[in-house]
Amino acid sequence: MENISFKQLQDADLKGKTVLVRIDHNVVKKGIIHDPYRIDATLGTLFYIIAKGGKLILMSHVGRPKDKKAGTININVDTSVQPIVDYLQSKLHITIGVPEFHQYETKGYIGIETSINHMIKDLKENIIDCIYLPNTRWFAGEEAKGEEGERFAYQLAGLADIFVNDAFGSWQAHASTVAVTKYLPSYAGFLMQKELLNLDRIYKPERPFVAVVAGAKFDTKIDSLNALLKVADHLVLGGVIYNAYLCAKYGFEIKGIEAEDMEHAKAFVEFAKQYPDKMIELPYIIESDTMEGKLEGKNRKLDIRKIKAGTKLNYVLDVAKESFMEQSVLDVFRKAKTVFVNAVMGYTPHFNEGTIALDQMIDENLDAVKLYGGGDTMQELKRLLPGLYIVALDNPKYYIFTGGGAVLKAIQEGTYQGLEPVKALCR
Repeated sequence: MENISFKQLQDADLKGKTVLVRIDHNVVKKGIIHDPYRIDATLGTLFYIIAKGGKLILMSHVGRPKDKKAGTININVDTSVQPIVDYLQSKLHITIGVPEFHQYETKGYIGIETSINHMIKDLKENIIDCIYLPNTRWFAGEEAKGEEGERFAYQLAGLADIFVNDAFGSWQAHASTVAVTKYLPSYAGFLMQKELLNLDRIYKPERPFVAVVAGAKFDTKIDSLNALLKVADHLVLGGVIYNAYLCAKYGFEIKGIEAEDMEHAKAFVEFAKQYPDKMIELPYIIESDTMEGKLEGKNRKLDIRKIKAGTKLNYVLDVAKESFMEQSVLDVFRKAKTVFVNAVMGYTPHFNEGTIALDQMIDENLDAVKLYGGGDTMQELKRLLPGLYIVALDNPKYYIFTGGGAVLKAIQEGTYQGLEPVKALCR
């Protein structure tokens, strides 16, 4: 691992201490947990704290309750932590208190209210086993800059004796991930340590190293793609960013590609000329007349090598499975020793053949270390190939990160101390 200069949880004296833990339990969509992987991944840290005599106060963000244009925060059941609390209570057979706050403005809760002190007293007297704070993004101070953010961080710190960050996926510099470290002794949890250890397999990969990245927006990926092009032996694109790349490089038009994406794609194509042998293009794509679904007679397979410049295409919603039967593509993946995947190749939930073919082909390489980014990549692996997903959870050749965006940010920065919450633990 990079020279670790931050304190680790195992170095903390936890006996009789109240421990504030920032986790990334952002797994709820409209009140339903679709995959508890990110919750389960933190249980080792939570169990350790309890076993060493610590008292737990947990906090996580859920979804995006903030309307960035209006500056308002919408507090409702869709972004509540309650489903997570219910899951933990049934799985661990413990009692968890969720404090209720009432000082609410359109910009969210004003801060932590003194009514929580009764619940902390119950925690210390073992009447309850744990406190789970409301969604951190329901608080006005969580994403605020300056004094408002500092005040919220100070209030959070006032609840506990020690802070533990186990939320690798929450890489943004918010009050609950960064500012709180100024006021409490701060440590990295076991999941955080594990994620950083696996990042080393990207920073110092066994070669050949192949990276596969897909996404809906080029602007959020361009810096990571440039960084990956430098460090990987081969780079494969999918999703909308691959469509934009094809338009920029070959001069045809694909419906739904925005001007901003095209600008970034053109810049990337220009940058990629410095690395002429690294880009691996997937030749077969699926064009669809509609985004409503994979409707009979409304979609067709195309070979990009036969499309002339200036051709106008309808929506391109997947990479065809034949792309992964192409000898040049097969050779790259068969020889790989490290594969990083942050990619869903098709437009979900109907266009799945590219993602299935990709994941199956990667699995056939028994020697390679396979590193999967979190979020949608993980969800789709579980949905489309549940057997492979279950194997991947316990196979040392696989590692599934809890945050794909955090991995891309860490790659872009070239060091995991480029992630502000990790850097904050190094103070």
